[in-house]
Amino acid sequence: MTARDILVTSSALSAAGRHLTEGGSVTHGESQIDALVGAVKALEREGIRAVLIGGLAVGVRSGVPRATIDVDLAAPSRTERSQVVKALVESGFTHQGSHEHSENFIHTTGEPVQVALDPEMDDSLDRAEPIAIAAETVFVVTTGDLIAMKERSGKDPGRRRSKALRDLADAALLREGPEDLDAGW
Repeated sequence: MTARDILVTSSALSAAGRHLTEGGSVTHGESQIDALVGAVKALEREGIRAVLIGGLAVGVRSGVPRATIDVDLAAPSRTERSQVVKALVESGFTHQGSHEHSENFIHTTGEPVQVALDPEMDDSLDRAEPIAIAAETVFVVTTGDLIAMKERSGKDPGRRRSKALRDLADAALLREGPEDLDAGW
């Protein structure tokens, strides 16, 4: 990845969660970055390597802004859940609950943060690449692994249909590349 790629992907991440308030100021994207960096740093202090996955990772990897309601991270499945909860709560996050493969939090900005601990992701976390985001180094799952994750989620029969379709669309965007977005218009 070149310095230009890092600049482009950082810009895409900044735009990925951006929403305008009634006054027209950009707030949501910046608070998602704050939540992302805060969670990554908190987990790093506990020796846990967190990797960016989900909608923000799609924005980073595709170079196309991708609106998303939360920050999705993954940590190795062997990580003690209590260690994840401790690290984030001590850094000001509010623990919202536990699920089969994740722990869910709210950052002080109000942004939801989910930390997945899924054995099926472990190999992809090992292949994640460091990218500079907001003057911090954040590991981001590779494009190929992100496509596989999105296809897996999109084919999950228990997943809500609207989310499954968005996952499959994300996989298609990543596979085709942003240059195909205007094809046919």
